Amino acid sequence: MKKIAIFVDVQNIYYTTRQTYGRQFNYRKLMAKIKEQGEVVIAYAYAIDRGDSQQMKFQDALRHIGFEIKLKPYIQRSDGSAKGDWDVGIAIDVLESASEVDSIILLSGDGDFDLLLDKVSSKYGVKTQVYGVPALTATSLIHAADDYHRIEQDLLL
Repeated sequence: MKKIAIFVDVQNIYYTTRQTYGRQFNYRKLMAKIKEQGEVVIAYAYAIDRGDSQQMKFQDALRHIGFEIKLKPYIQRSDGSAKGDWDVGIAIDVLESASEVDSIILLSGDGDFDLLLDKVSSKYGVKTQVYGVPALTATSLIHAADDYHRIEQDLLL
Protein backbone atom coordinates (compact mmCIF):
# COMPACT_ATOMS: atom_id res chain seq x y z
CA MET A 1 0.00 0.00 0.00
CA LYS A 2 1.27 3.45 -0.91
CA LYS A 3 2.46 5.59 2.04
CA ILE A 4 1.22 9.16 1.93
CA ALA A 5 2.20 12.33 3.82
CA ILE A 6 -0.12 15.36 3.91
CA PHE A 7 1.01 18.89 4.74
CA VAL A 8 -1.62 21.62 5.09
CA ASP A 9 -0.86 25.35 5.09
CA VAL A 10 -4.05 26.08 7.06
CA GLN A 11 -3.88 29.89 6.79
CA ASN A 12 -3.38 29.74 3.04
CA ILE A 13 -6.27 27.32 2.51
CA TYR A 14 -8.55 29.26 4.86
CA TYR A 15 -7.98 32.63 3.21
CA THR A 16 -7.99 31.43 -0.41
CA THR A 17 -11.23 29.45 -0.06
CA ARG A 18 -12.87 32.28 1.85
CA GLN A 19 -11.74 34.90 -0.67
CA THR A 20 -12.76 32.88 -3.72
CA TYR A 21 -15.85 31.01 -2.57
CA GLY A 22 -16.90 32.60 0.74
CA ARG A 23 -16.87 29.09 2.20
CA GLN A 24 -14.62 26.85 4.25
CA PHE A 25 -12.58 23.86 3.16
CA ASN A 26 -13.88 20.36 3.95
CA TYR A 27 -10.92 18.56 5.59
CA ARG A 28 -12.98 15.44 6.33
CA LYS A 29 -13.82 14.98 2.65
CA LEU A 30 -10.19 15.58 1.68
CA MET A 31 -8.94 12.96 4.12
CA ALA A 32 -11.46 10.39 2.84
CA LYS A 33 -10.40 11.11 -0.75
CA ILE A 34 -6.70 10.75 0.03
CA LYS A 35 -7.18 7.53 2.01
CA GLU A 36 -8.50 5.97 -1.20
CA GLN A 37 -4.97 6.37 -2.63
CA GLY A 38 -3.15 4.59 0.21
CA GLU A 39 -2.17 4.78 3.86
CA VAL A 40 -1.82 8.25 5.37
CA VAL A 41 1.24 7.92 7.60
CA ILE A 42 1.82 11.64 8.21
CA ALA A 43 -0.83 14.36 8.32
CA TYR A 44 0.31 17.75 9.58
CA ALA A 45 -1.80 20.89 9.67
CA TYR A 46 0.17 24.10 10.28
CA ALA A 47 -1.75 26.93 11.93
CA ILE A 48 -1.38 30.13 13.90
CA ASP A 49 -2.44 30.07 17.54
CA ARG A 50 -4.60 33.04 18.46
CA GLY A 51 -6.03 31.23 21.45
CA ASP A 52 -9.71 31.86 20.65
CA SER A 53 -12.39 29.23 21.26
CA GLN A 54 -13.55 28.94 17.62
CA GLN A 55 -10.01 28.22 16.52
CA MET A 56 -9.59 25.63 19.27
CA LYS A 57 -12.80 23.86 18.12
CA PHE A 58 -11.48 23.83 14.56
CA GLN A 59 -8.15 22.37 15.71
CA ASP A 60 -9.97 19.68 17.71
CA ALA A 61 -11.98 18.80 14.59
CA LEU A 62 -8.76 18.47 12.58
CA ARG A 63 -7.27 16.20 15.26
CA HIS A 64 -10.41 14.05 15.17
CA ILE A 65 -10.03 13.69 11.38
CA GLY A 66 -6.44 12.52 11.86
CA PHE A 67 -4.23 15.59 11.59
CA GLU A 68 -1.46 16.50 13.98
CA ILE A 69 -1.68 20.25 14.58
CA LYS A 70 1.48 22.34 14.60
CA LEU A 71 0.98 25.80 16.07
CA LYS A 72 2.95 29.02 16.04
CA PRO A 73 1.97 32.01 18.13
CA TYR A 74 0.18 34.88 16.44
CA ILE A 75 2.50 37.89 16.44
CA GLN A 76 1.07 41.39 16.11
CA ARG A 77 3.74 43.90 15.08
CA SER A 78 3.79 47.47 16.34
CA ASP A 79 2.94 48.75 12.83
CA GLY A 80 -0.32 46.76 12.91
CA SER A 81 0.81 43.98 10.58
CA ALA A 82 0.85 40.37 11.70
CA LYS A 83 3.32 37.52 11.36
CA GLY A 84 2.60 33.83 11.35
CA ASP A 85 4.42 32.11 8.53
CA TRP A 86 4.99 28.34 8.54
CA ASP A 87 6.90 28.04 5.22
CA VAL A 88 10.23 26.99 6.74
CA GLY A 89 8.58 24.54 9.16
CA ILE A 90 6.58 22.94 6.35
CA ALA A 91 9.70 22.68 4.18
CA ILE A 92 11.69 21.00 6.96
CA ASP A 93 8.95 18.47 7.66
CA VAL A 94 8.47 17.67 3.97
CA LEU A 95 12.21 17.12 3.52
CA GLU A 96 12.44 14.96 6.66
CA SER A 97 9.55 12.75 5.60
CA ALA A 98 10.37 12.41 1.89
CA SER A 99 12.51 9.29 2.32
CA GLU A 100 9.74 7.53 4.29
CA VAL A 101 6.78 7.97 1.92
CA ASP A 102 5.74 7.35 -1.67
CA SER A 103 3.63 10.47 -2.08
CA ILE A 104 3.64 13.97 -0.62
CA ILE A 105 0.45 16.03 -0.73
CA LEU A 106 0.69 19.76 -0.09
CA LEU A 107 -2.32 21.98 0.45
CA SER A 108 -1.21 25.50 -0.39
CA GLY A 109 -1.13 27.94 -3.26
CA ASP A 110 2.19 29.44 -2.19
CA GLY A 111 4.72 29.49 -5.03
CA ASP A 112 7.58 29.42 -2.51
CA PHE A 113 7.04 25.66 -2.30
CA ASP A 114 7.83 24.96 -5.97
CA LEU A 115 11.55 24.39 -5.30
CA LEU A 116 10.70 22.10 -2.40
CA LEU A 117 8.52 19.87 -4.58
CA ASP A 118 11.17 19.79 -7.31
CA LYS A 119 13.77 18.75 -4.72
CA VAL A 120 11.82 15.92 -3.08
CA SER A 121 10.73 14.63 -6.46
CA SER A 122 14.24 14.53 -7.93
CA LYS A 123 16.16 13.48 -4.81
CA TYR A 124 13.73 10.94 -3.34
CA GLY A 125 11.56 9.96 -6.29
CA VAL A 126 8.44 10.86 -4.37
CA LYS A 127 5.25 11.70 -6.24
CA THR A 128 3.95 15.15 -5.36
CA GLN A 129 0.44 16.51 -5.37
CA VAL A 130 -0.84 20.00 -4.70
CA TYR A 131 -4.34 21.06 -3.72
CA GLY A 132 -5.04 24.75 -4.20
CA VAL A 133 -7.68 27.28 -5.22
CA PRO A 134 -7.19 27.71 -8.98
CA ALA A 135 -7.09 31.51 -9.21
CA LEU A 136 -4.85 31.79 -6.14
CA THR A 137 -2.32 28.98 -6.70
CA ALA A 138 1.05 29.97 -8.13
CA THR A 139 1.64 28.66 -11.64
CA SER A 140 5.15 27.60 -10.62
CA LEU A 141 3.70 25.42 -7.85
CA ILE A 142 1.21 23.81 -10.21
CA HIS A 143 4.01 22.98 -12.66
CA ALA A 144 6.29 21.64 -9.90
CA ALA A 145 3.70 19.08 -8.76
CA ASP A 146 3.15 15.74 -10.45
CA ASP A 147 -0.58 16.26 -9.94
CA TYR A 148 -2.54 19.43 -9.26
CA HIS A 149 -6.02 19.23 -7.73
CA ARG A 150 -8.25 22.25 -7.96
CA ILE A 151 -10.05 23.16 -4.75
CA GLU A 152 -13.56 23.81 -5.95
CA GLN A 153 -17.12 23.40 -4.71
CA ASP A 154 -16.81 19.63 -4.17
CA LEU A 155 -14.17 20.14 -1.44
CA LEU A 156 -15.97 22.91 0.43
CA LEU A 157 -18.41 22.91 3.32
